[in-house]
Amino acid sequence: MNDMTDNDEKLGKRAKALFDTSVDELDGATLSRLNRSRRRAIAELGRPGTAWMRWAPAAGMATAMLVAVMMIVPGPGQQEQAVPTSVTDMEILLGDEEFEMLEELEFYSWMDLAEDNGDVT
Repeated sequence: MNDMTDNDEKLGKRAKALFDTSVDELDGATLSRLNRSRRRAIAELGRPGTAWMRWAPAAGMATAMLVAVMMIVPGPGQQEQAVPTSVTDMEILLGDEEFEMLEELEFYSWMDLAEDNGDVT
């Protein structure tokens, strides 16, 4: 583990040396443009009109969530629409009065398969 830390430090020192060398080789015009751009960016951060820009993504997400909730949850004047329920095969099979159906389950399975194939009229 110590060997890995040494390698990381060597890599960091080498990267810094290469970066410093590349910066030292920049001409004056490029350094001047970079400095002006940096100062403009810092000045832009201090403007009062740009503070809302930092909160824009959070405000957009909150608005989207509010719209989603409003579409899902019915309002006070709206009624929830009843979802039509259908009796499923499992409800029929698990019902107390339908035990004789369990005895003929193979027959009903065959009928269902025949209906799917179009054999039953």
